[in-house]
Amino acid sequence: MATLGLSKVFILDKYFTELQKFWETEKKLQDACGTSEAAQLEQRLRSLGCELVTLRSRLPPTLHHPRPTTPPTPATTTTTTNNNNNNNAATTSANSFHTTNNNNSAATTTASSSNTSATTTTITTTTTTTTTTTATNNNKNAQNHNIGPLLPPNFPVGNGTSAPPDARLAPNTALSDALNTSQSFLADGSGVKGGMTGGVQEVEDLIHLAGPLTEDAVLKTLHARFCSNHYFTNVGPILLSVNQYHEVGNALTLTSTRAAAQSPHLLRVVHEAVRQQSETGYPQAIILSGASGSGKTYTSMLLLRQLFDVAGGGPETDAFKHLAAAFTVLRSLGSAKTRSNSESSRIGHFIEVQVTDGALYRTKIHCYFLDQTRVVRPLPDEKNYHIFYQMLAGLTQEERGKLHLEGHSVRTLRYLSEGDVRQDETEDARRFEAWKTCLGVLGIPFLDVVRVLAAVLLLGNVTFIEGQGLEVDIQGGSHELKSVSALLGVSSASLYRGLTTRTHNVRGQLVKSMCDANMSNMTRDALAKALYCRTVATIVRRANSLKRLGSTSGTLSSDSNESVHHQAEVASQHASTVGTAGSKASKSMSVLNNAVKHATDGFIGILDMFGFEDPKPSHLEHLCINLCAETMQHFYNTHIFKSSIESCREEGITCEVEVDYVDNVPCIDLISSLRTGLLSMLDVEGSVRGTPESYIQKVKIQHKGNMRLFEPKTNHIRSFGIHHFANRVIYDASDFLDTNRDIISDDLVCVFHKQSCNFGFATHLFGSELKALFSQDPVPRGVSFRISPTSHTDLQNGDEPVSTLTQDFHTRLDNLLRTLVHAKPHFIRCLRSNCSEKPALFDRATVIKQIRALQVLETVNLMAGGYPHRMRFKTFNMRYRLLVPFKKLRRVEDKTVDDCKLILEYFVRSLEDINKSSTVAIQWALGKRHIFLSEGARQQLEMLRIEMRQRAATLLQAVWRGWHFRRRWPTLKRNLELRARSRTVRPRPQPIAGTPPPDVMDRCDQKTIQQTCSLFGLDLERPPPVPPSRSYTISGNHKMGYPQTRLMKRNFPEEGGSEMVLLKGESVVVVGASPRRGHLLVEHQGHSFHVPFQYMELKPSVQPGVNI
Repeated sequence: MATLGLSKVFILDKYFTELQKFWETEKKLQDACGTSEAAQLEQRLRSLGCELVTLRSRLPPTLHHPRPTTPPTPATTTTTTNNNNNNNAATTSANSFHTTNNNNSAATTTASSSNTSATTTTITTTTTTTTTTTATNNNKNAQNHNIGPLLPPNFPVGNGTSAPPDARLAPNTALSDALNTSQSFLADGSGVKGGMTGGVQEVEDLIHLAGPLTEDAVLKTLHARFCSNHYFTNVGPILLSVNQYHEVGNALTLTSTRAAAQSPHLLRVVHEAVRQQSETGYPQAIILSGASGSGKTYTSMLLLRQLFDVAGGGPETDAFKHLAAAFTVLRSLGSAKTRSNSESSRIGHFIEVQVTDGALYRTKIHCYFLDQTRVVRPLPDEKNYHIFYQMLAGLTQEERGKLHLEGHSVRTLRYLSEGDVRQDETEDARRFEAWKTCLGVLGIPFLDVVRVLAAVLLLGNVTFIEGQGLEVDIQGGSHELKSVSALLGVSSASLYRGLTTRTHNVRGQLVKSMCDANMSNMTRDALAKALYCRTVATIVRRANSLKRLGSTSGTLSSDSNESVHHQAEVASQHASTVGTAGSKASKSMSVLNNAVKHATDGFIGILDMFGFEDPKPSHLEHLCINLCAETMQHFYNTHIFKSSIESCREEGITCEVEVDYVDNVPCIDLISSLRTGLLSMLDVEGSVRGTPESYIQKVKIQHKGNMRLFEPKTNHIRSFGIHHFANRVIYDASDFLDTNRDIISDDLVCVFHKQSCNFGFATHLFGSELKALFSQDPVPRGVSFRISPTSHTDLQNGDEPVSTLTQDFHTRLDNLLRTLVHAKPHFIRCLRSNCSEKPALFDRATVIKQIRALQVLETVNLMAGGYPHRMRFKTFNMRYRLLVPFKKLRRVEDKTVDDCKLILEYFVRSLEDINKSSTVAIQWALGKRHIFLSEGARQQLEMLRIEMRQRAATLLQAVWRGWHFRRRWPTLKRNLELRARSRTVRPRPQPIAGTPPPDVMDRCDQKTIQQTCSLFGLDLERPPPVPPSRSYTISGNHKMGYPQTRLMKRNFPEEGGSEMVLLKGESVVVVGASPRRGHLLVEHQGHSFHVPFQYMELKPSVQPGVNI
């Protein structure tokens, strides 16, 4: 609703009100007793109908565009869904996931259908002794089945009457033919190419593996496909991606991935997400998960490019160019080299793309910045953020002088020299030029940003040491401090006071104290981190604020701070309060929610969050990163495993396949439980001014019997270990307390007030804090702010900010999970092929660890032999009733289960003609509220549905075309006859007898010709001279003089008979125009040539910039 203007919101609300009156009047008309009352009600209905038509015409086209959708979730179901969602997103229950992710199924359930089938019936049809299920891979999630592929329009089906009791079941030949023709292929084009005889590398879906299902079989299949350059493999609707490391130096942006080949597997995921979002209006989330270095960012950029190709108009639109510029800027600011990944993303991204009626409307980037310590202290053998190295390599000497960086290099700057100092200056300089150009595209002043970045680097060289008196001294003099103060637009004295003094509020009295050298150095590092984090946040806000007015394709952004899915949720809650009780009310709520759903279209999100990593040593940021990875793994387990198993148990369905998956809830509780979690205990320890030793001691006492917590062999008193889902990690808690406080004092913040700072960009970085600080006197007054900017601007009475680093991260992670719970997920599981980033190397030991951590084998087992799909009876009936003859179905709400059984009976008949050599296991079970389907059954039903719809569409087109052609045939026949007559050759008319031939001299007077030539100085014996050639050529709107450098487009001379030949691609010098028409005079290696201008092209000049 927030995407609409105020007037449109009013019109939509008025429309709903009139629609409710229309339904109430219609109900009164059905209950009317007298004819006069009925006539009045009919008149009332006509007037209300006219009013509705008028209001509908005033709504935007996107609000009343018809879509083939199922009815949306009724109000009661919506309320249940919201109540079932646990507030603690990290430990969301399986029921909440199950209820939410089956929103379409729940939307079409009634009370009568839920209580119709009290007993469970299981029907299993197999054609072979193997337990492998043949299933198609149409890249849909296992929980959502009532949405089919994008096909021709629905075949029209009326209400009809119920079939008579004695009606006999006729053979369904159409279903059998459709099943036979599509048996060996999958609905989306994936499957087993040429059967299983071609080798395991041709198995595109792991559920089609022949023989026993083992880790070795899965590993061999992935290895064979990797060697044959197939890096994507399906597990039913889930996609596995293996990082091949063919482009290790790739910057992983939208621009750098434009030369990558389009993957059909990723394209199917995008098409499926766009189709489901456009048909249902529900949000879609493409979730990429895996270890650090597994290719999540690269895959997300490919997905985003293909999403723009499908719904955004392609890479030539302004929206794509702005988004590409934003990611080019953010990748340099947010990526760094780690031990395991040379292009590691230290900022998590959730890219929210709103698609309206299949067209991209706007995008928004949500960033999750955790690794702040890297700015001031990179780990050994790792690097700081890429932008620092790129800036040092790409700045000109003049720019270095302005930024006080003359004579500085990677080895002389302390924030960079503590890590890896190796650098590819050529590549860094090229990326810096691209970064500089993209800043201009976003409208961000280049010099303002690099001034802050240079100040951050120079702050690292300001080292405080203990002085003779109370004040601290600066090692090596104050030259570096003066340079920093000049870059930040403040005086060196005020910056020195802000770094070395601290104001305290002691019982209402303000006391100012001097900091020691250690505290001053910590304050210096806090300022450096604050400047960097706030610069990144400012650029993200700027990128999300770009908007082209009058554009329907949208750009990068939303003007509001609220997300699109939050707006849709608020609108749905508003709509759920309008209806009344009864069957008419439930119908009203369905239509009403349907209108609201289309008015507030959902989004398509691409989630590229932090991957699991095990650096040495591991700090607090790494614990938060691994908690994020644990949470994403728990979300996957809950959605894929837990919801399927508990749904079968609740409805009394017995599944022959038992999926034994590892639940990582104990590890998540160990880290993030409300009272006894490691993060909560860290907050408590920080509030009581504890030490790392006391914190570790309390953790070991509290979790003494926890199997997920272990004590390292090093016996370091400040370290502890955790058994994560992927590996064991040892954490060093020495800096946990200081990192978690994440504070910067008001003594330092007030330095950047506009009264004392003439650099507006620096003042803008602390804008909200300065506003809160100077809202009352005195200033400073002993309060603290967060280093990283948050949505919290209020201050506590003490000297602590309102939240810590871990609290803020946990809150944002909970909000992200709530967003994902309300979306339809599409999972992409990413794997590393090796640990050394070597191209075309498949390390079996590395891959098998990730297969076990991501529980790939358990997923294949569930998809191949379990019941991963469930549908409400009414939804199943609505989707597959076209497989049964029209007159056979009852088509009443009380007989929904009977119609489902009839559909299954026809489906069983169609299975009789299946090829006996096929390894297809098809099974289903009828529960209390759902029908449970195996992957094979669902895929066979989908293929039959596709074939029937295609045949129906072909029949309709054939009938219409025949009727249309017969209608036009008389006119067409007449036109053909006229055209045939016009083609008859008529005889050439003969001259009239007696007419003399024309006199030649009458037409050409020689005397007149001579007089004309003498008058203009022409000679009849020789042609006129060639006009003199101009001394320049024109390219575009610019004149280009000689000499010019051009490139040969082909060899000259082409015959090659000459001693000297100009080869294709060579650079030649054009010295002028040739006397020969259409030629240019070329000099090359001391020889002159007359070359046709078509053989050459202008050599493009090297312009600073980048193609976007």
